[in-house]
Amino acid sequence: MRKRIVAGNWKMNTTLAEGMELTKSVIEKSITVPKTIELVLIPPFTSINEITKLTKGTAVKVGAQNCAEWVKGAYTGEVSATMISSIGATYVVIGHSERREFFNEDNKMLYRKIKQALENRLIPIYCCGEKLNERESNKYFEVVEKQVSESLFELTKEQMMQVVIAYEPVWAIGTGKNATSQQAQDMHAFIRTTIAKKFGKEVADSISILYGGSCKPSNAEEIFARPDVDGGLIGGASLVADDFIAIACSF
Repeated sequence: MRKRIVAGNWKMNTTLAEGMELTKSVIEKSITVPKTIELVLIPPFTSINEITKLTKGTAVKVGAQNCAEWVKGAYTGEVSATMISSIGATYVVIGHSERREFFNEDNKMLYRKIKQALENRLIPIYCCGEKLNERESNKYFEVVEKQVSESLFELTKEQMMQVVIAYEPVWAIGTGKNATSQQAQDMHAFIRTTIAKKFGKEVADSISILYGGSCKPSNAEEIFARPDVDGGLIGGASLVADDFIAIACSF
């Protein structure tokens, strides 16, 4: 059975104090979440160390929003996978649509980041997805296949089985547009088929694929009911403990 994951990406939000209060609230309310669901909090770098201390001994995991493609060195402003792992985080988001758009991260760079994450025992949450013009021109399968193949196909089967994938329909994030649960299912099934062609059905069937397109308490149950949707990478709704927990309880 594939792991079901609900991960909250806080993006560039919350001070340390705000993040700690949000974490405490999530931990307190997480008693209502089924034990089969893995909760992951993904705060800014400035809060990871303290939040991992708060979550120690609980079922809540912690991740980072990015990592460097290098081991260490003269890269001012970068944070390595080794550093992230050393303070207790267990997940790292790689290739979020905002990193691709605003920081020009390409698929080959993301492959190198994934390798760094895996070498430091971090679970990469690899993001892929199409923009509005790519959806409207019916190139969305082509775009996502390229993202998946160029960033993941050089991994071994063993490495691939450690990766979590998050599908982000970029056109449905903060735009007021919504992907239907069928559109989510179609892309998740396509991603799984693409992985199966390279690594085999057993590997593809073992990988968790999360939905990352404006998932809220109001639509989570319908989306999570789809057979190839294994959870969500949650943005804005993860900043409200009640909403985040409601989403996690939607399976």
